[in-house]
Amino acid sequence: MNEAELLVRDDRAVLVGVVGSERGGTRRTTVVAEGRGGGETAGLDDVVGADLAEALDEWARVCAAVRRNRGEAGREVVSRRGRQLVSRVAAVLDEPVRYRDPMTDETTLVSPPRAGAHPMPAASRRARNATVVDPTLWATGLTVAGFVAVFVIVAMLALASTLASETAGWVAVLAAAVVTAGLAPSLWLGRRVPVVRWIVLGAVAGTALSWIGVLLVAFT
Repeated sequence: MNEAELLVRDDRAVLVGVVGSERGGTRRTTVVAEGRGGGETAGLDDVVGADLAEALDEWARVCAAVRRNRGEAGREVVSRRGRQLVSRVAAVLDEPVRYRDPMTDETTLVSPPRAGAHPMPAASRRARNATVVDPTLWATGLTVAGFVAVFVIVAMLALASTLASETAGWVAVLAAAVVTAGLAPSLWLGRRVPVVRWIVLGAVAGTALSWIGVLLVAFT
């Protein structure tokens, strides 16, 4: 395998190898690892480790959801998350990996952190892929989440009230559903990111609670 490439097919992350022909005129690709594997194809966890494979699978599912919605919400977050993951793949494989952005279809070459480094031992790979446990600031985090929840509730109710009074109740419900669907991919990706997860918590709580008010405004 001359080089590896990470891409998304349907809702699965796929690692393919790009191989030059004997004459050097064309290139062909062969699947190296995909999902949990099967048949002659290895699973991603066999190649990059279980933790990174799980993160890649989760990212691929979110990619598929964003593309099905055909909206702009979450596209930049998905692309940025993909660049982070392909950097980790390059570090584990200790070789450059091409990244095909599922949102823009642009391809970039990502090199491992240290050119010419020796392959990482299994223990080092597990340490790299391990989840970093950061101290939880409950008071600050819950305060931020509370402010975000109030903001989301006020915004959703203002939108629903305006649409219900100017048009019809079902229009307000439809608009609230579109906003909720647009926020979902970004909130899902940010749920484990330090600091951002508190904003996500507030946004999720505010969206859920605001639906009670939206339904009351729309049908009363």
